[in-house]
Parts: sequence; C-alpha cells; structure tokens
Amino acid sequence: MSPIPPLPDAPGGARAATGGLTIEAVGLRKHYGDVHALAGLDLVAPAGKVTAVLGPNGAGKTTFVKAVATLLRPDAGSLHVAGIDAIARPDLVRRVIGLAGQNAAVEPALTGRENLVMVARLFGHDSSAARAAAQVVLDEIGLSEDADRPVKGYSGGMRRRLDLGASLVGAPKVLLLDEPTTGLDPRTRIELWESIRSLVRGGTDVLLTTQYLEEADQLADHVVIIDHGRVIATGTPTELKSRAGLDVVEVRVRHADDLAAIAEVLAPLGTEAPHLDEPARRAAVPVLEGTKALTEAVRIIGERDIELDDIGLRRPTLDEVFLTLTGAPS
Repeated sequence: MSPIPPLPDAPGGARAATGGLTIEAVGLRKHYGDVHALAGLDLVAPAGKVTAVLGPNGAGKTTFVKAVATLLRPDAGSLHVAGIDAIARPDLVRRVIGLAGQNAAVEPALTGRENLVMVARLFGHDSSAARAAAQVVLDEIGLSEDADRPVKGYSGGMRRRLDLGASLVGAPKVLLLDEPTTGLDPRTRIELWESIRSLVRGGTDVLLTTQYLEEADQLADHVVIIDHGRVIATGTPTELKSRAGLDVVEVRVRHADDLAAIAEVLAPLGTEAPHLDEPARRAAVPVLEGTKALTEAVRIIGERDIELDDIGLRRPTLDEVFLTLTGAPS
C-alpha cells in the first residue's frame, strides 16, 4: 500500500511514530473560574501505541484533548506533541495531528471520495496528491467499494469510518479520537475497532478517550486514568487489573429464579456485596483468596442443588478497576 503523500513543508513529513513519547504533559493546569479542569496533570503517551484516557465525567478528559488539539491554551505547565511545543507552536502541532470527535463531520451530498479529496485539499495537497491520499485512506478504512456513493446513503458506522478517514488525509503523526464509537451498535463498534487497529499497524499513534471500558481493554496498549484533573493510575490493561488485587468469583445460574439464592451463597465469601446482572443470570463477587473462595462456593451450591450454566474465577474487568480507583461508575 502506498503511503499518504506528506503535506507540503509539514514537520517530519509523512506520518510515523515519534521516538520515545508522542505526547508529554507536565504540570498542566486549566481552570474555568473556580473549576480546576486540569490540576497539575502529568501524562505521557508512548509512541507506537494506543493510549486510552479514562475518567469519570468532569475528570478533565475533554479539556486535555482540547489542549493537545490546540483548541485551548493551558494556564500553566508544558505540553509537547510529536516533539513540538504545543503552547509555543500550536500552528506546527496542527499539521501533525488528526482529530475525530463523537459526531461524524462529513458532507452527505458528496461521495465518500469527494469528502476526503476536499479535506486533503484544505490540508494543502494539490489535486493529484489529494486524490492519492484519499485512495490510500479509503483502503485503510475499508470504504473503497463504497467510495463513489453519496454519503447520505451510508450507514452510521460507515459515516463514522469516513470521519475517521477525514482526520487521516493530512498524514497525521498523532490521531486524537474523542469517544469515537459513542452511539454505535455493537457490530459497528467492532468494525470501527478493527479500522483503528489497522491504522496503528500502519504507524499512526492514537490517543483515545472513551466511555466504554471494554473499548480501552480491546484497543489500548497504555491506559491512563484521570480524576479531578490529575492522573491517578497508568499501565497496560493487564497491569491495572492486577493492581486491583482481587480475584472475582463469577456464577451464571441456569434459572433466573436462583439468582437471589446465589447472591446469598456468595455474600459471605466476598469483600463486598455481590454484583448481579439479572438479564444475564450472572452474579459476581470480588474475593481475597480466589481458589479457596471458589472451592467453598462450589461446595455450598452443590449442597443447595442449584443448577448452574457456569462458574469460575477470573481477574477483575477494567470496569471494576475503574470503580475501585475512582469510586465512580463507568
């Protein structure tokens, strides 16, 4: 596959992973009156990886993304993006980033190809380079076969992928995705995940904010959890799950009527009340001694003759880690 043509005079040329860190924020502060959206934020995003930024509502995620995108100026601290001082030279940063938000910003009256060519021309490509960049991106996001159809006939997922493509025709070194799959159905969300993975394999560094913990688990190599404008935890999804320190006994009953009985069995074994998922007929509880607790649960359930579809011991989910660290539901 041909690379996307570099922008004229763009710093660093075509998109490529930067050495070391793709984003580095030190002591970043931003306040709105008495509200401190960023309160001395120290955050790094390694090059060559997907970094997911998680946090409860009001944690500072959107403010941070806006600062990286040079849409707002921090009150204090330093911020480097792809090695460029984002506060001193926002003009250069804008030439090495792409941004895709929650809503697809594409023109429905144009075809998919025309949308991408138009954006490439706005980035500074000449006509020939714009067409070449559009074709490369269409291949990357899996829309080549539908490229010459009007966007008004696209599904919601196709529009979101095209919006993702529009952020790529400028050959960004860093792609900022602000909750990119919000409102998509599960199948379309999975398709978009694969498009993002393909971009990363091609050398794009990604900073992702998401309200779906499963999304961070699926896509991210590096997870940053922030709360009240500060980083409170970082690591791979596996490292963060290990940090929670507890195993989880999970039981799925055959009959929904038995869920309450299972909760009674699990309650004395756990460190907190069991979590019940009634539609899935599932109960889960964090425990200190996983193997011992599982053995005891199996013994008691057998004595009470409760029919199960499944029982097992697992590590915490990223949702459970998030709740443990922030005290807020995801």
